[in-house]
Amino acid sequence: MERFGLVGLPNAGKSSLYNALTGGGALAAPYPFATKDPNIGVARVPDDRLDRLAEMSQSKKVIHASVEVVDIGGLVEGASKGEGLGNKFLANIREVDAIVFVLRAFVDDDITGPSDPLEHLRIVELELALADLEAVEKRLQQAERASKLDKTLGDEIDALRAAYESLSDGRPLYRAGLKAEHKEILAPHFLLTNRRVLAVVNVGEDALDDIPAATQRVEAEFNDAGDNVEVIGMCIQLEAEAAAITDPDERAEMLEGFGLGEGALFRMVRSAYHLLGLRTYLTTGEKESRAWTFYEGSTAPVCAGRIHTDFQRGFIRAEVIQWDQLLELGSWNAAKDAGKMRVEGKDYIAQDGDVMEFRFNV
Repeated sequence: MERFGLVGLPNAGKSSLYNALTGGGALAAPYPFATKDPNIGVARVPDDRLDRLAEMSQSKKVIHASVEVVDIGGLVEGASKGEGLGNKFLANIREVDAIVFVLRAFVDDDITGPSDPLEHLRIVELELALADLEAVEKRLQQAERASKLDKTLGDEIDALRAAYESLSDGRPLYRAGLKAEHKEILAPHFLLTNRRVLAVVNVGEDALDDIPAATQRVEAEFNDAGDNVEVIGMCIQLEAEAAAITDPDERAEMLEGFGLGEGALFRMVRSAYHLLGLRTYLTTGEKESRAWTFYEGSTAPVCAGRIHTDFQRGFIRAEVIQWDQLLELGSWNAAKDAGKMRVEGKDYIAQDGDVMEFRFNV
């Protein structure tokens, strides 16, 4: 399961966001280091397409895609050098697939620290970059020594030098414009900034109208990051309160009352999901309707392997139709009778929203 790490300064709203996403019980307290050990939970990826297909098929079970969420303690300036509980916290997110920055944009006299999200961003980025710099410098020295006997290390050394140059300036690697091959070579080193980022700008309950402006300020700071960064604004406190309401109609009524529509929480999960290049194909039937995760560009056999390795090993063909077309026709059999069901082979590149059935033989 893909993992997202929540990162931010103390009391920026990380633990409240974690609880809202996972239904967990992380302590959200107005003092630093309330979170000492990482909280790990699972967040459901909402998908209206799946719900509608399940209704069509009268499925007994509905299984959404999910992601793992890791909430670490708050970082402070100097965390890369061990200030606060920094080194321990940074180690807890080395193996996540993407990082979610939680940036405080609200004023609260009872909470210490800056209320400017750009100041939060500056501190967090610098600490992650300095932690990466230490790791890169150490590995670069090792590789340069070893290269006297092992001439195959040239590509790794080039990638490490490119990373070192950026990190020495305090610039995280997702801003560095690294070549794709360099990013790939660096991947096994689990560098904190060699991955994509979702920035959540957390405003106060009395500043909902300020969300667009606050979000734009942060987006402008990421103008050199290309498609490695997405920014979304929300009031985490309100989203967490809404998420705690179990009745869907009551939850929708609360969100609508604040003019929040479906809420930013669902949009945030979907943004984080797509940021990693993750896509969804669907299966549906009376027994269950289910969302399956695959990476963009995957072939039909690879998608079949997400269900079971035997499906991939013995793949024969896939029967495919887009979800909205299937809904319009009303059933799998009706789609076949109308000649709308496509038969695809091993080279077919799966598309987000495909509904698929696989034929295999092992």
